[in-house]
Amino acid sequence: MAKLFTPLKLRDVEIRNRIFIAPMCQYSCEDQDGVVNDWHQVHYISRSVGGAGMIIVEATAVTPEGRITPWCAGVWGEEHVVAWKKITEGIAKYGAKSAIQLAHAGRKASTHRGFDGKRGMVSAADGGWQSISPTSEAFEGYADPRELETSEIYELIEQFKNAAERSVRAGFDAIEIHAAHGYLIHEFLSPLTNQRSDEFGGSLEKRARILLEICKAIRSVIPTGMPLMIRFSATDYSEGGWDLEQTQQVAKWCVEEGVDLFDISSGGLITGVTIPSGPGYQVPLAIGVGEVIDQPVAAVGQITTSAQSEKILASGYVDVIAIARASLRDPYWPLRAAAELGVEIDYWPDQYTRGKWPTTP
Repeated sequence: MAKLFTPLKLRDVEIRNRIFIAPMCQYSCEDQDGVVNDWHQVHYISRSVGGAGMIIVEATAVTPEGRITPWCAGVWGEEHVVAWKKITEGIAKYGAKSAIQLAHAGRKASTHRGFDGKRGMVSAADGGWQSISPTSEAFEGYADPRELETSEIYELIEQFKNAAERSVRAGFDAIEIHAAHGYLIHEFLSPLTNQRSDEFGGSLEKRARILLEICKAIRSVIPTGMPLMIRFSATDYSEGGWDLEQTQQVAKWCVEEGVDLFDISSGGLITGVTIPSGPGYQVPLAIGVGEVIDQPVAAVGQITTSAQSEKILASGYVDVIAIARASLRDPYWPLRAAAELGVEIDYWPDQYTRGKWPTTP
């Protein structure tokens, strides 16, 4: 059996293989209310039909102001619970597990969605809003954020907690906290964007406090058997910024707060840095985290083939392969990977078995 198709257990959740669909924003809540719709149902459920082990849905805002764009998904109200439940039920029907990525965009909020041909911030006249951040310094090309008051940070922790409780009722099997890509929690973690003098700034422990408090708050409202995961950007690619060593230490602290898996990405905090892009370019960062903790680690980033995935898992420090853009090109990537590796799995849809092997009559 190829390791890619070996089941994985996180707390009480049995996952049929090591292929996770990484969270990828769809920017498709057309009423700009954060309520997912038919597009999201087709998108996510088709990847469960396609054989994924776990599907982590897109960055889902815990408050309206936490959306990356006005078209992003949310989980701040009861209407979101109802809409997401249709999707989690569909994912479960075809065998995959579902996770929600709870997020706040911080100073990178209220932006255009790109595929409309527009860039930068959305104006207030067009439905945008002022962003918030641990700093008052803007992300390059964006409007200045408003620096958070200390009391507001405690309110945000509570909003993550409430969003987690709604996510449980929406039927998700696991929760991932988005602490990567230059969004709010990453902005707190990095010394490049956090020069606060209160209890949420300064030392590494203080910069990590918001994340650790969010972990603790979420754990207090979700079932004991429900996995809690974190996505980190393991480096800012900038001297004096967030790096692998700090990621390793904060991951250890997160384990103490009940985190079960670490999903390792990189970058996104600032522009003007050199990112060593290429096949599997973030895998060494995932291995670096895996070397210092016992919990499973997921690798992501230009992982496109089954053979490449098997080689990464053979390192012994990576436990999960997160497929992103490759799954946009092929929703059935896991089924194809099983065929390429010669693995017999019992969750090929009956309707698709004629395509199982190239020589099937």
